[in-house]
Amino acid sequence: MGDVRVLIVDDQEPFRRAMAAVVAATDGFEVVGSVTTGEESLAAARRLSPDLVLMDVHLPGVDGVEATRLLVAEPDAPVVVLLSTYDEDQIDAAGCGAAAYIPKAAFGPDRLSAAWNGAARTSGQD
Repeated sequence: MGDVRVLIVDDQEPFRRAMAAVVAATDGFEVVGSVTTGEESLAAARRLSPDLVLMDVHLPGVDGVEATRLLVAEPDAPVVVLLSTYDEDQIDAAGCGAAAYIPKAAFGPDRLSAAWNGAARTSGQD
């Protein structure tokens, strides 16, 4: 199988660039797209068929938690990992279908790989 196809969703350009740099530095992962809103993430996921979506929690319009709910309800849904500058206990993501939550300050190649591997084990993907 080829690289894990990653869609980045964040309304702040510095964070989009930082996430793209982490993905590029992680063996077996590639960025296939980058968008700024929850609404755009739904259209981009349908168009690009990513394996993994890195979703910011706080987005204008449809926030990342609701966008995650909508994405994981789609046929052939991607794995979604939520990211935020907030601590996990400050995020109400229960039941949205995200595979993991990673604080942006802790996001790096090891955390990206661990989140993907954990999601693949629970969903049977490889």
